[in-house]
Amino acid sequence: MINIPTELLRTLVAVVDLRSFTKAAISLGVTQPAVSAQIKRLQTLLDLELLDKSAPGVSLTHSGELVVNYARRMLSINDQIVDMSAPRLGSRALRIGIPGDFLTPNLPRLLTEFRTRYPDVRVSIRSDHFEAMSRDLRQGDLNLLVGLSETGIELDACHQWPEPIGWVRSPSFKLDPDAPVPLVTLGEGWAVHRAAVAALSRAQRGFEVVFVGQSKASVVEAVRHGMGVAALARRRIDIPGIALWDDAPLPPLPPLHCGIYLGETGQLPQLAALADLVFDVVGPKPDCVETPPLEPIGAVVEI
Repeated sequence: MINIPTELLRTLVAVVDLRSFTKAAISLGVTQPAVSAQIKRLQTLLDLELLDKSAPGVSLTHSGELVVNYARRMLSINDQIVDMSAPRLGSRALRIGIPGDFLTPNLPRLLTEFRTRYPDVRVSIRSDHFEAMSRDLRQGDLNLLVGLSETGIELDACHQWPEPIGWVRSPSFKLDPDAPVPLVTLGEGWAVHRAAVAALSRAQRGFEVVFVGQSKASVVEAVRHGMGVAALARRRIDIPGIALWDDAPLPPLPPLHCGIYLGETGQLPQLAALADLVFDVVGPKPDCVETPPLEPIGAVVEI
C-alpha cells in the first residue's frame, strides 16, 4: 500500500490554486525547484501525469483533477485533526474569505473586538475570486465567505442583500463615442467584471479591456490616470480622483447579489457572532440601500 505524504498533496493544491510554481513556492516557504521536485515525486508515486504539459500555464489532466479533489478533502481532514490535537494554539481556527472590495479599514477593529470576546479562537482572512473561495467553503477550507455574484448559488446565507454597482471614471476622462469602451478591470474571475461585460454585450457596445489589475487599488489608479472606465460597488467609490458616472452613455449595471455564507461549521456560536460582526462592517446601512430587495434565491456569491 502506498502512503502519500500530505506535503506533496499540499504542494499540488498550492500550485493549482495559485496557478504558478513560483507563487506556490513563496506561499509554502520553499524554493521553486523544491516545488517541482515534490510534484514530480507525487506523479511518480501515483504513476500518473497530473499536469497537462501541452497546455499553457498550469493546467490539470483528467487524472490531475481527480487527485486535486481528493487531496483537498484529505488536507481538510488532516487540518481538522491537527486543530483538535493542538489545544495550546486555541480551541479553533476560523478562516474567512472576503473579496478585495470589502477589505475595509474597519476590519482590524472588528477582529480586535472578536478576539476580545473569544480569546481562544484564531481568525485568518484571505481574498480571492469566487470560484476558489466558494470551492474552499464547500470543502471545509473556509468557514465563512463574503461574496458577490450575478445570480447566486445553492448555499444558505446568514445575511444577503443587493449590492448596487456603477460606472466610474476620472473627472478628466473623455469617452470617444466611436471607439470601443476602454475597460479597466480585475479580470474575468470577478463578478463585477462579468456584470460590466454582460451589460456592454447586451447593449451591443464594443469594448476593449485595456488594464487588468491585481487589486482594487491598482484598478483605482488606472482609472484615476484616465486609462478607461471601471465598474465598482457604488458604496465603495468615495475615493479621491475618481467619481461615479451616473449619466454615462453606457448601459446601466444591475445590482449584484452579496451575501455572507457559512460552511459546515456554521453551527458554532463563535462563527455566527463573527458573521454578524462582518455584516455590521460590510453590509448596507439603511440610508445606503439604493435598490429594492432581490428575490430570495437561497444563495451565494462571487467575488
